[in-house]
Amino acid sequence: MRWLGAVQAQDYAGAKWAVGLRLSDRELGEARVERCLAEGTILRTHVMRWTWQLVLPEDVRWMLALVAPRLLTRAARRHRELDLDAATFRKSSTLLEKTVRDGRHRTRDELAAVLAKAGISTAKERLSHLLGRAEIDGVLCSGARRGKQFTYTHLDHRAPTQRSPLARDEALAELARRYFASRGPALLADFAWWSGLSASDARAGLEAIRSSLVSDVIDGHAYFHWAESATVAAPKRACHLLPAFDEYLVAYRNRDALLDAEHAKRLNAGGGMLNPAVLVDGRVIGTWRRELAPAAALLEVNLFETPTAKLQQTIARAAARFGHFLGVETRIERWSAGGKRLRAP
Repeated sequence: MRWLGAVQAQDYAGAKWAVGLRLSDRELGEARVERCLAEGTILRTHVMRWTWQLVLPEDVRWMLALVAPRLLTRAARRHRELDLDAATFRKSSTLLEKTVRDGRHRTRDELAAVLAKAGISTAKERLSHLLGRAEIDGVLCSGARRGKQFTYTHLDHRAPTQRSPLARDEALAELARRYFASRGPALLADFAWWSGLSASDARAGLEAIRSSLVSDVIDGHAYFHWAESATVAAPKRACHLLPAFDEYLVAYRNRDALLDAEHAKRLNAGGGMLNPAVLVDGRVIGTWRRELAPAAALLEVNLFETPTAKLQQTIARAAARFGHFLGVETRIERWSAGGKRLRAP
């Protein structure tokens, strides 16, 4: 998590797997990631692009200070449509802060009841924006789950205030370092998209670490990556089952280098969704989905083109690793390619 900086996390199960698939087999395990989230070693809160992110407590405050002003500006129109003004947000945040100040973890419904009792409507999307604003303001963050229910608690209990917060120029440089070290080669425009920073702020961050980056110009565009990782080669026949919204895809504004344009809608049909993807040798070759059964994970794999039996076996091994993460047996129940059902290998 420190290396990645942040991981998009509106799909909770997918976000846990996004962390898990980047661990060694010895470290692998959903229970371990869940425990980190329950204990607050990792936080799930709104940061980049006003979406759920996994971040470390040590990073959340300087990241919020960096991105919050632009997030609020972008959300202003929607807030006016929902009749959410500055006075309403102040009143809401004060009430929410008082409710979780004792360190208890409150569910969404419990916080909604507190606001409703004070005369603050939580109808339609208002509750999501009221809670999201409290996260952006550094009041709320994720608590431990109560059964299957998510909870919120006070950020001060999860991430005590830093004595020496990063100055703005230091924060820009640090965010750029995290991004290009973990996601390069990438364009400056990719960093601006992922972070939500203005073009000028994104460039300032990049320039601050420019001496540590290598750039390659392809088709007139400058791609940057961390100099220390320039000689690292991808393993042959590497296959991964990426979760929905995985950073390998969501961290870039343009995904042409990873996905053929003719198949783009299979992965992203619109509405902000980014489906789970089958990745082989760095490129997306299909999608997948899972259904949990007692003591098993049943998968469906939909490939863009008919695979060889050897490739199916490679994908099956990646599925077995996913099962190892969950601690259950994994079976690919259905294979298809181009809309046609295939035999299991």
